[in-house]
Amino acid sequence: MSPQFVKPYLKSNKNDYLDAEAIGEAVQKPNMRFVAIKSVDQQAIQGLHRARSLAVGQRTALINQIRGLLLEHGITLPQGAHVIRKAMPEILEDAENALGFALRELLAELLEAMIHADERVGAYDRKIAVMSQQDEQCRRLLSIPGIGPLIATALVAAVGSGQVFKNGREMAAWLGLVPRQHSTGGRSVLLGISKRGDTYLRALLIHGARAVVRCAPKKSDRRSCWVTDVARRRGSNIAAVALANKNVRTAWVLLTRGETYHVGNAV
Repeated sequence: MSPQFVKPYLKSNKNDYLDAEAIGEAVQKPNMRFVAIKSVDQQAIQGLHRARSLAVGQRTALINQIRGLLLEHGITLPQGAHVIRKAMPEILEDAENALGFALRELLAELLEAMIHADERVGAYDRKIAVMSQQDEQCRRLLSIPGIGPLIATALVAAVGSGQVFKNGREMAAWLGLVPRQHSTGGRSVLLGISKRGDTYLRALLIHGARAVVRCAPKKSDRRSCWVTDVARRRGSNIAAVALANKNVRTAWVLLTRGETYHVGNAV
């Protein structure tokens, strides 16, 4: 069970005895929600994603440090690892700029560390791509537009077969992709998305949906027309979140029923 569902049953200060009492009371509730137990393979995939996130964060930190040090000496570089890879050798070899020997040596070390982190990210991406092709559930998810190897493996690692959820909307709500509600006195008020659940997985789903929103105007199927219409009326950001919600609900159907995604049947 999630700790946030057990906390209301804790009667006084926190200790082991009262925690056990609260857990024993909460587990008897008929509508209690439980966390699915993950398999060894799911934990391995999640560990790979966590290692990749760490490498991405380290690469970003190194890029920002390189750009910051250069900016202090009047050299401006755009964002992106590929920009640093291309521009740094020329900057280090340019004898006319204001960089001293000690700073050039430091920048060279930072560049080497950034390249190493970039290579680690690429190696993790290749491992994840291989895993996504070896797993049957991941292969079914890959057929959904906006879901690639990263999202498919992360989703399967998080929810498994999806049987813990009653329907697709419940899984979308678990990921924080539904409106937050603040209603009282019969007056229903819906706010922005709740942003509950797995932040990493939700971000991947929205980024994947953004790629579909960008390419939707070039296609004529029903889902692309719907995405284009939502983007025109509400903006591309809302369209991306709405499509991410729809992709999660579609993924739940594929995981629980063992079906395959068909573009012609998509709504």
